Amino acid sequence: MRTVTLIIIHCSATPEGKFLSAEACRQDHIQHRGFRDIGYHFYIPRDGEICQGRPLEKVGAHCRDHNTHSIGICYEGGLDIAGRPQDTRTLAQRGSLLALLRELRKRFPKALIVGHHDLNPMKECPCFNCIKEYGEL
Repeated sequence: MRTVTLIIIHCSATPEGKFLSAEACRQDHIQHRGFRDIGYHFYIPRDGEICQGRPLEKVGAHCRDHNTHSIGICYEGGLDIAGRPQDTRTLAQRGSLLALLRELRKRFPKALIVGHHDLNPMKECPCFNCIKEYGEL
């Protein structure tokens, strides 16, 4: 297994009222970004289902300069109905994300939980403060 020092949370930049399934995200990454698979290791749609993306032992494609040592998690959403950055996580997504992070923390106890924005301030993603919310995990 590769060394994991970061768990990076993302949003799909999908406006409220629009939907992007895990499979649609996978196809977008393959067809439009030239990836071999979805860039994330996990994807959480609005219903809270935790969808497996890339296997954990595979390097992701979700955060430049940090993919080799990280796990990428993406939640569907991140934009309000007008397309402005906003924390749009549903209650189901919040619960699933917390449960997933607790499981990953058991497996990778030293990994820091951060948002994409924390590593690339030019990005709004994931549209909430991950360090504040999950710093005590």
